[in-house]
Amino acid sequence: MATDMPSGQVSDLDWLLSGLVQRVPYTRSAVLLSADGLVKSLHGMDADSADHMAALAAGLYSLGRSAGARFGDNGEVRQVVVELDSTLLFVSTAGSGTCLAVLAGREADAAVLGYEMTMLVKSVRPYLMTPARQAAGAPGVTGL
Repeated sequence: MATDMPSGQVSDLDWLLSGLVQRVPYTRSAVLLSADGLVKSLHGMDADSADHMAALAAGLYSLGRSAGARFGDNGEVRQVVVELDSTLLFVSTAGSGTCLAVLAGREADAAVLGYEMTMLVKSVRPYLMTPARQAAGAPGVTGL
């Protein structure tokens, strides 16, 4: 499992994700993740599915950053949307080093869901930051 939360621990932010899922009809689940794909908080899915979603969302977000660097004047990624036959997947930036991924049924109003995601992120952005990981010291180096 790739989460950075101890097993069984509920994140302080789970209630925010729960509120988002409950407010927007046909929304199924939400995962807050670090930009490198580790689950920070979740609602509406088991831990294994959340790990898979976090890895997938981090990859989509990375592709969006690459597109912004090449074609968008280095603009920041605001949102990546994947439309499947029966599901919508939204991935948006949620703070420095953090993303929000939300799954909803096809019947969901994409505009309402996008708006609610934006409002959630704006209201708590300072608390959603994920610091960059520090590189591990070289093997055999002591005194770090």
